[in-house]
Amino acid sequence: MSEALAYSFEPIAETDAEILILGSMPGRDSLKAAQYYAHPRNIFWRIMAEILHFDAGAPYQNRTAALSDARIALWDVLHSCKRPGSLDSSIEADTVVVNDFQKFFLRYDRIGSVIFNGSKAEHYYVRRVLPHLNGKPPRYFRAPSTSPAHASLSYARKLEIWRNLLGTGR
Repeated sequence: MSEALAYSFEPIAETDAEILILGSMPGRDSLKAAQYYAHPRNIFWRIMAEILHFDAGAPYQNRTAALSDARIALWDVLHSCKRPGSLDSSIEADTVVVNDFQKFFLRYDRIGSVIFNGSKAEHYYVRRVLPHLNGKPPRYFRAPSTSPAHASLSYARKLEIWRNLLGTGR
């Protein structure tokens, strides 16, 4: 039986957003919950809560509102793909369809920085999105993935890098 296509979510963004955080594609737990970074061991919300001073255990709507209040948008590079499981390394490259960033950057024209949540998001963006963008490109930064599959750095080191990038991204 063939794996079904997985589809990403709509962006979380307000017109005053200045920074865009990009993942690759939501994992199974996120897709099931219809929430970005829903895997219980993904540290994205914990890191954001510490940097932006909100409760990481707050309802999802409150956490996304905290990002918006900080002028941070959240989205994924991929619109759809086939991926058995949740690992980015399992994404079937020939099934990848990217989101429409040309349209996104026209709508959210104050975004000056893009922070990739891990190397796969950066990989797909650089290869499949960047060559087709018109206009002034934002500044790009790669942060260490918040996924539990990427445990080569300590939480403290990941937090430090994310904190620095969010400060640099303004």
